[in-house]
Amino acid sequence: MRYILASRSPRRREILTNIGIDFTVVTADTDETSSLSDPSELAEELARRKGRAAAELLSQKGELSEDDVIISADTVVFCGGEILGKPRDRTDAKRMLRLLSGNSHTVVSGVALIKGGESFVSHSETKVYFDKLSESEINDYVDTDEPFDKAGAYGIQGRASLWINRIEGCYFGVVGFPVNLFNDLHRKCLGYPVL
Repeated sequence: MRYILASRSPRRREILTNIGIDFTVVTADTDETSSLSDPSELAEELARRKGRAAAELLSQKGELSEDDVIISADTVVFCGGEILGKPRDRTDAKRMLRLLSGNSHTVVSGVALIKGGESFVSHSETKVYFDKLSESEINDYVDTDEPFDKAGAYGIQGRASLWINRIEGCYFGVVGFPVNLFNDLHRKCLGYPVL
């Protein structure tokens, strides 16, 4: 059996490495446009699409075995009735951070495991509470370039941790890969837990 991670995220790679998973990274371009307005449905659908795209790419090359397990994930932030993905530019990053400032929001991470053409998909939800940010803090944070590859324009594991006063749920879900959920899906997909 081989694990294949269908993600470009360095954070997901680090998390899988830290829990002892040996894996190969295979990514394929995926259409992330969707009319879904429910954040949990969207996160699950995008995770599933990424995994299927990697499976299709490997199948076309004749490099996908029935025993291979493809791991994929997607994370969205839901705040004020709006789904926040990765910011398009500096202006969008600042807009998102202003929306999060002094508010709580929900981070939804979808995870998919695909084996032998069958998909196992679920999601985690974590509520995150942000301090009120000054314009100066927002500008300085955007200047670090940290917000640009992250849903909601922040990383809980980086400088933005200074403003997060509490969370309710899975920390790793906010980082982008909820390991407890992964373990549960692993059990359903393969019949046994990760360890």
